[in-house]
Amino acid sequence: MSSQESSRSSEEDELFYTHCRAAYLAVFRSSLTNITSKQQLCRALQQAGRNPSLATLDKYWTSRRSTLNFDDFCEILQHEKKTDEPELMRAFKKFDVNGDGYITHSELERALTTRGEKMTADEVNAIFTLADINKDGKLNYAEFCRLLVSTVEQCQTVALERLEGDAKLKIQNFGSQSYSPPKSSASTAPSATMAAAQPQPPETSDTTLRKDSRSSSRPSLSRSRRSSLSNAGTSASSKTNKSPEPIGLQDWHHTCMKGCFFLEDDGSISSLQYQLHVPETTDVYVTIQPLSLSHRSEKSSPWMTVDTALFIVPAGEGKEDTSTVHFTEAKEKEKYVWRGELSAGTYYLLPFTSGCRFKKRSKKSLPNKPVDLVYRTDTGELDLTRELREALTDIFEIIDLDGNGLLSLEEYNFFELRTSGEKCDKDAWAVCKENFDMRKNQLTRQGFMELNLMEATEKDGDPADLWLTLEAMGYNRMLELVDACPFQIDVHAEGPQPSLQSLSMDSGPKLLIQALQKSITSRTGAKALRGQENVLVYTYRGEHRISSLIANKTNQKVTVHINNEQSRNCSSSRGLSVFAVEVPSRTKMVCQHVLPINEKQDWTYNCVETILTYT
Repeated sequence: MSSQESSRSSEEDELFYTHCRAAYLAVFRSSLTNITSKQQLCRALQQAGRNPSLATLDKYWTSRRSTLNFDDFCEILQHEKKTDEPELMRAFKKFDVNGDGYITHSELERALTTRGEKMTADEVNAIFTLADINKDGKLNYAEFCRLLVSTVEQCQTVALERLEGDAKLKIQNFGSQSYSPPKSSASTAPSATMAAAQPQPPETSDTTLRKDSRSSSRPSLSRSRRSSLSNAGTSASSKTNKSPEPIGLQDWHHTCMKGCFFLEDDGSISSLQYQLHVPETTDVYVTIQPLSLSHRSEKSSPWMTVDTALFIVPAGEGKEDTSTVHFTEAKEKEKYVWRGELSAGTYYLLPFTSGCRFKKRSKKSLPNKPVDLVYRTDTGELDLTRELREALTDIFEIIDLDGNGLLSLEEYNFFELRTSGEKCDKDAWAVCKENFDMRKNQLTRQGFMELNLMEATEKDGDPADLWLTLEAMGYNRMLELVDACPFQIDVHAEGPQPSLQSLSMDSGPKLLIQALQKSITSRTGAKALRGQENVLVYTYRGEHRISSLIANKTNQKVTVHINNEQSRNCSSSRGLSVFAVEVPSRTKMVCQHVLPINEKQDWTYNCVETILTYT
């Protein structure tokens, strides 16, 4: 990207962010105030020029949601386009039966009470009374559309003018993303078996995980006392290699497993975790890297640039708080590497990605018509399309964790829990053995295709369930793998053969957060914010990743304003250059991860942390 294009992109991002703030602050007193109801979400979206349907609101305000913050709101606006005049005109023309440019009351009532999100007669009457500008019993919808769009634009202009003219609002112009509680073991089955590795890990107290402590309101800011700390530094493009591949590695004992990072609807990232057993003390060479799927080997897969990491934590009760945490700091091409000595014993291997390069993508550019999944042959029988077979081939390769070309019951249940939330028991597996191609009591690729074809046949070709499966595995409606990042872990041991297996742990998210926090605090000194000796900032600076952590040792929660605007060639896991975080009392919290946008160029990390104190 040229400097001119980069500058233009930065200006567009800033303009978008300004409009987000103006819309949000037109509804709420502060950008630190949370959205606490579907009605509030609707008002804020309308203020931003969107016209959300009930289906759209239900998509973002699910049964699990109790709050949305400002950062969530910005993310929603990136996915939901503004309502424009041509779009409104197209909708109204569908109701205009005789094409004369007018809609009668009866035409409008028939359309709105029988189609889509059905309205009541009273609601239709209210709309018609408002829209019948000339009071002639007919709706001139072209004039109405112009009026509606004009009114929306005027509301946005007023909100922007209010933002620019109010000094207090300007002070509050920052993001509010602070906490995303880990999924409990009582949640859906896929979540219970997949350990969440969140791009912005939730804070944990010194003794236990805390629930969401964000307040839904803030006192007005009459005066702010600021205590700032600037973390500045320039990192060169990667040219060194801390952990070179050992000589004679081909003679070491080797074991490997595959896995996958999944982007969840709430923005978190989940993954299986693993257990490594080392029979006796030995040197090991551990790597993790994005997985290039076999039939895509000639294509460039978007997830191959995603950063990966692996934390190595001794297993056992209570050890996670006191033991040394190793992690893959060095990099060799796409591989992230750790080399060292492990004592005999059992270890947890915790996959991690920062979230800087693995984020939800906009759906605006996707065609309206999805790819066909099934078709009927000349004999009238249903079959899977070539595109679906290729996607299922990818999925088979991803869930074939040990790479032996067959799916064991355990591997198949990884797929089942991910896509349906239910496990296949031994009796159901025996039925599969009778109906689908198996070898050594394991499902072959052909058997996996047969199973999916049977499900399509049972639904008489309705692809709805197939789409649920594909979307759960990270595919969009064009059968592009965009919300998943397959990876492979390799362990080489100079000593006896190590063993590696996948597992799910209820404490998995907590272990990963603790490992991540300790990897930062054990490798860098703490710096206190000026005037706040009990609020500390730790900044880990690796060759390929910078991570910062805030430790609040006071008995009160603090709000820390983060400003990365002076950084260059940097991408933050927060997705924003300016934001704020709330750190509850006696709590440590990972603030952000930063990666270079272009690894071949130098990158400058310049972050200013500022405490805002409300009085």
